[in-house]
Amino acid sequence: MLDIVKSYVGMIKDDKLRVMVSEFLVDPPAGFDAPSLPLEICPAGAFQHHCYTGGLVEHTASMVRIALTLCDIVEEYYGGELDRDVVIASSILHDLMKCYCYEEAEGGGYRGSDFGGHVDHLSLMVGEMMNRGFPIAVVHAVAGHHGDIGPTKPKSLEALIVSLADLVDSELNSKLLRAAEYLLRRCGISKPRVLSSREAVDIVVAKDHDGWEGVRKIINE
Repeated sequence: MLDIVKSYVGMIKDDKLRVMVSEFLVDPPAGFDAPSLPLEICPAGAFQHHCYTGGLVEHTASMVRIALTLCDIVEEYYGGELDRDVVIASSILHDLMKCYCYEEAEGGGYRGSDFGGHVDHLSLMVGEMMNRGFPIAVVHAVAGHHGDIGPTKPKSLEALIVSLADLVDSELNSKLLRAAEYLLRRCGISKPRVLSSREAVDIVVAKDHDGWEGVRKIINE
């Protein structure tokens, strides 16, 4: 999945910005003197969306794809003009500092790290981007990716698209995980833990196609 993200970096036309984004895709992405999880392992959350191994990179790749589709809609149907370099760069960067905010929990899964409890991923990324001299349009799109519930509201088309893409992918993943966990509980598993989006989709589709027997078959495999 990280290779997919890197392929999106290659779509950034501005040479300087492409290099700047690429330099973040290392472990750890900013070189802070603090514990961190490798990007390919880090989740995108501890309890909500993409809360499993590799969730961060999966969310990033999916979000870029959604954002580019939204760009197509705005340009083809709404007549807007967009800077796709800004959209791609900010979509890739928006959550990368989460590798400092989570750690593996005893008994499996992930939890917030001590470092992440003191400084959130958005503050870390915005500060580091300003320090590295990123274009303000990219900084703004990252700063506003939480949309109406974040400290910075999107004030450009690019920032709006990034925030909507983040919301769509996080909500899609979260609802799939919760649906799969509900189905597993109905089958008698007291504390179900879905370990990937693919597993969640398989469980939901099995219930839809083959009923409870389909879910039980997946449990027993």
